[in-house]
Amino acid sequence: MTAEGRAQRTKDTGPPRPGADEKDTLRGFLDYLRNSIADKVADVPEPQVRTGGVPSGTNLLGLVRHLTCVERFYFLGEDVDNWPATLRPSAEDSVAGVLADYRETVQRANQIIDACADLALPAPRAPRRGAAPSMRWVLVHVIEETGRHAGHADILRERIDGATGR
Repeated sequence: MTAEGRAQRTKDTGPPRPGADEKDTLRGFLDYLRNSIADKVADVPEPQVRTGGVPSGTNLLGLVRHLTCVERFYFLGEDVDNWPATLRPSAEDSVAGVLADYRETVQRANQIIDACADLALPAPRAPRRGAAPSMRWVLVHVIEETGRHAGHADILRERIDGATGR
């Protein structure tokens, strides 16, 4: 909250412009959501960034850690043994480190997306898992997952310091 008791408001950014094709459009929305959640976490101080803001313990740093694992699982074919644990940052996790890991993972994921010539083709899949879904399904699912958690991040951030907007 500001000194006057009003919530801080950051500048909202509108959705991405239409892409040249389906893949560009999907990637544009995914990048938009990725940037939104990273921006929500970037300047939150300790310990608020890792403090649960709701009874489940969901916290900003944990959301970014989780989304890093989501990206690795769906785009890079890396397995995850314990999904609930991905939401809990360790004591060693720093905001800078978690964000750098997320951004590096996003960059690698975008290389896989960019190299996909046909969205009907299967996405990478962890060896222990069954048949891979199409890249189209993965893009839509990761957009949904990232959007859902970006909404959580909006609420958590507003509870921490009143900041709203994207």
